Amino acid sequence: MISVFENRAPKVLFILGFFICFSLISVRVVGQVSPAVFACDATKDRKVVHYGFCNASLGRDARVADLVRRLTLQEKILNIVNGAGNISRLGIPKYEWWSEALHGVSNIGPGTNFSSLVPGATSFPQVILTAATFNTSLFEAIGKVVSMEARAMYNVGLAGLTFWSPNVNIFRDPRWGRGQETPGEDPLLSSKYGSSYVKGLQQPDDNADPSRLKVAACCKHYTAYDLDNWKGVDRYHFNAVVTQQDMDDTFDPPFKSCVVDGNVASVMCSYNQVNGKPTCADPHLLAGVIRGQWKLNGYIVSDCDSVEVFFDDQHYTKTPEQAAAKAILAGLDLNCGSFLGQHTAAAVKKGLLKESDIDNAITNNFATLMRLGFFDGDPRKQPYGKLGPKDVCTAENQELARDAARQGIVLLKNTAGSLPLSPAAIKTLAVIGPNANVTKTMIGNYEGIPCKYTTPLQGLTALVATKYLLGCSNVTCGNAQVKEAKKLAATADATVLVMGIDQSLERESFDRVDLRLPGQQPLLIKEVAKVAKGPVILVIMSGGGFDISFAKHNDKVTSILWVGYPGEAGGAAIADVIFGYYNPSGRLPMTWYPQSYLEKVPMTNMNMRPDPSKGYPGRTYRFYTGETIYSFGHGLSYSKFSHKIVKAPQTVSIPLDDDHVCRHSLDCNSVEAVEQLCKKSVTFDIHLRVQNKARHGGSHSVLLFVTPPSVHNSPRKHLIGFEKISLKGKSGTLMRFKVDVCKDLSVVDELGRRKIALGQYVLHVGNFKHTLSLRI
Repeated sequence: MISVFENRAPKVLFILGFFICFSLISVRVVGQVSPAVFACDATKDRKVVHYGFCNASLGRDARVADLVRRLTLQEKILNIVNGAGNISRLGIPKYEWWSEALHGVSNIGPGTNFSSLVPGATSFPQVILTAATFNTSLFEAIGKVVSMEARAMYNVGLAGLTFWSPNVNIFRDPRWGRGQETPGEDPLLSSKYGSSYVKGLQQPDDNADPSRLKVAACCKHYTAYDLDNWKGVDRYHFNAVVTQQDMDDTFDPPFKSCVVDGNVASVMCSYNQVNGKPTCADPHLLAGVIRGQWKLNGYIVSDCDSVEVFFDDQHYTKTPEQAAAKAILAGLDLNCGSFLGQHTAAAVKKGLLKESDIDNAITNNFATLMRLGFFDGDPRKQPYGKLGPKDVCTAENQELARDAARQGIVLLKNTAGSLPLSPAAIKTLAVIGPNANVTKTMIGNYEGIPCKYTTPLQGLTALVATKYLLGCSNVTCGNAQVKEAKKLAATADATVLVMGIDQSLERESFDRVDLRLPGQQPLLIKEVAKVAKGPVILVIMSGGGFDISFAKHNDKVTSILWVGYPGEAGGAAIADVIFGYYNPSGRLPMTWYPQSYLEKVPMTNMNMRPDPSKGYPGRTYRFYTGETIYSFGHGLSYSKFSHKIVKAPQTVSIPLDDDHVCRHSLDCNSVEAVEQLCKKSVTFDIHLRVQNKARHGGSHSVLLFVTPPSVHNSPRKHLIGFEKISLKGKSGTLMRFKVDVCKDLSVVDELGRRKIALGQYVLHVGNFKHTLSLRI
């Protein structure tokens, strides 16, 4: 999504816009139409009772068809852009499609704004930290709160009903400035996050009519989009060269899950090209895959000005009319921007489009609004009509934001006797670092205005006496206050260093070029650790990972926490973990690589799989063959958990027809996972005992991985299931994972076909492994 300060003309002004946006936050959007004007409101306009599209007793398809047939061509074109114009003769007000809700209701985008009536909304942790919870019920719970607050704001004219969230792109490269917005590098985790958050946003509270929507979500940015601006290569010009194998087993699964499992109401196509075609002009991707194969029930929208981008920047067509036609014929329904509004009529006039092509697009758009109740009159008389300002920033919602941050915080390192700290034993706590007392940094990007902030310093000071030093004037840390910091740490009972980065160093349109902590941050950390009187706790606030090997291997740095961008209550959550009021249970949703990784892997190389002949080590834990700083799934606890598989098959047989070629060949190393075979539902159960051997009770994320046979360049291992459990001290529980052979154990071959490999599989849970054989 393009920044509200970055319309197509002034791309060069993005950085300026970034730095001035904080001072303009309350005036950067215009919001929706006054709540006094609603479509099909018979109490205000009696003639609407004669319109079929206002008749709620008719079927949705009939209502949409009635509306479409009443519109002129120009009125239709008004409804294929995000700022849809009003049609006063039919009593239809203007509607702004673009609202955002990445981790709370946001005023990025013109569809939503805050006012004295609703001055803020609950700001949850940035998505990358929420993903670290590995808790699907939490993903959905956050979505439910966000949609409730969104509906409450809609009822008073401050928000729309269509929210272009979540971002489910794969965090393929650690330098990506927008990795913070995603659920991480794993397709299954990203899929589960996307579909769960979508369900939370969309599903009606009573489920009386599952076809209705509470709000409409949108999974973005389809597809293979994970480069913004790296060493002169930007997203507007980048052609992502992707193998069919990588597309089907890495980039597409989260989007497929959004549509198939989450029933998302929208998918957004991206700026980049994929294999030489702009995604927003590719009929195979839009009409073929999203709507054809996955059966999207909703609309397809462009990223902002993407159609203009493939005309102006990529020169994909010779004329703007051709660009408009290409997009609509490919399956695009809505243009974020004005390009289709300006050039579609001329495309029809020149014979490049038929009016019926536009009818198809607006049918999908209007059907979505119908499902939202937009054409049912005054929303205050509909379901959710009683929601209002009192339902935003409730104590319960804010507590969920704090709990989400607690659950996501990852304990990377912990020397015995370091954490948790005892409030009774700590008389003075040194709190040092450029992120120790920040506010906006904690909420990341695509943010709204939060209910309130609790900074790390405030959270810690609420528990013990603190002495605070900034340490660096900002996160770039050009000149660290080393002398002052050493003096403070030398006399304190413990020291907390809150370091990391912020949106000045990773954001939309700005990718990183370095995996080290910036400037003199490493120097400050090392020098403080040398002289510190007590434990030294390093807290990293960031979206992406770092090469912090210097701290990992420094015995004087006794503990390391990664806290992502932890949201409005981040400081309280950090304090809860440091002082043991919450037992950390987060796990990394992405690999932390060494600095040397950057020398071997250009960001522009989309290949997931390694190529030893070229010294290319591959990407993400599923394929990467090199050393790591911290691995995907890493995360410590104050407890000690053990795992043991107590029941699992050693052999699983695949039922093949008698005439199947593999029954008569010794050369079959895999069988195709075709529908006929997968309908036979070959499943088995894994029974697992998990024990907490420590006195501390706590939550624990159980991750089940599998290593398949080495065929078709299959992953080294991949996640097939996860679940978050809670165990009291010195207790245990039995768990069960149901494994579907077609869904969970299949791999994608070099041509993009899903196959079931024959041979030996290894299941991994923690340090425990179990081998089973898959055979005919």
